[in-house]
Amino acid sequence: MSNSNTTIAVGMSGGVDSSVSAALLKEQGYNVVGFFMKNFGDTYGLKVEECPWLEDREDAMRVASKLDIPFHTLDFEEEYKNQVLDYFFKEYEAGRTPNPDVMCNSQIKFGVFLDKALELGAAGIATGHYVRKSESNDLLKGIDENKDQSYFLYRLNQKQLSKAMFPVGNHKKPEVRELAKKFNLPNHDKRDSQGVCFIGHVDLRKFLSQKIKEKPGDIVNVKGEKIGQHSGLFWYTIGQRRGIDIGGIGPFYVLKRDFRANKLIVTNNPKHEELYALIVKINDVNWISGKEPNLSKTYEGRVRYREKLSKCKVKSIGNNKYEIKFQEPQWAVASGQSVVLYNKDVCLGGGIVI
Repeated sequence: MSNSNTTIAVGMSGGVDSSVSAALLKEQGYNVVGFFMKNFGDTYGLKVEECPWLEDREDAMRVASKLDIPFHTLDFEEEYKNQVLDYFFKEYEAGRTPNPDVMCNSQIKFGVFLDKALELGAAGIATGHYVRKSESNDLLKGIDENKDQSYFLYRLNQKQLSKAMFPVGNHKKPEVRELAKKFNLPNHDKRDSQGVCFIGHVDLRKFLSQKIKEKPGDIVNVKGEKIGQHSGLFWYTIGQRRGIDIGGIGPFYVLKRDFRANKLIVTNNPKHEELYALIVKINDVNWISGKEPNLSKTYEGRVRYREKLSKCKVKSIGNNKYEIKFQEPQWAVASGQSVVLYNKDVCLGGGIVI
């Protein structure tokens, strides 16, 4: 059957990766329709120094015009607020370190956008993520190890994955840049975005302080000696080095946050033993296949995007909670982060650090 009978809705951010995705699908004969998702704008009552959604949409429109494909804007501000922003603030206020990109992908791009695309008659959606999909509907790492984004998609399920296409996943970034030039796309030399706009373009503490009240307290060293004052434990995460306001001395690293005493405990030793963990517990676990993997096997895991993969054993401890025992100690693991697990190139899923 000809691809021309198959409509694919491409999420076009205005960046090179999603633009090349649209161009590749058009070249393959699909009936391509471009969609720009407006997720963050002026309706939140939150001030940001720079969130260039208007420029990004303009870039996406120019690419769609060049490719001669239909283009539409979808307003998901309300959904984004309810499902991503509210979670983001709630997690920080609870003293955890959330990853809004993970939530945005599962709830917005592969949630409300996918639902809308199917409602409008598309057979599926495509994005510019550097991941691949197997014939058996496994989520695979992208060919480009430096750009692989499977970490951010570990919360997808089989239904979402079955309706998704990732045209640039089989390419390395320099190849994608060359393809953008080949297709003569107007944004071929545009810089890569920095993730979620309000994190990538604004001061995080300044942004959070609009919703979370400051609660000053002492900064102490490992001996318990006061060496400074913090404005609120919420602004800090384990292992953080920048933004610890201790004049003239340092560098220091966040070792612990004592919420009961409202004290920030820091160390000047980045290799302090308490910054390392061999065993990490996670909850709210999602297995992409829909089934728990064989827990007798050894897998690999990472606690941050682009972190080196480390071999680990996975043990169920009930109530959708698991214990991950790494072969190598993991540095600065913070509650709220995501641990993502792999079997070679296959992303198995993951969960949230307790």
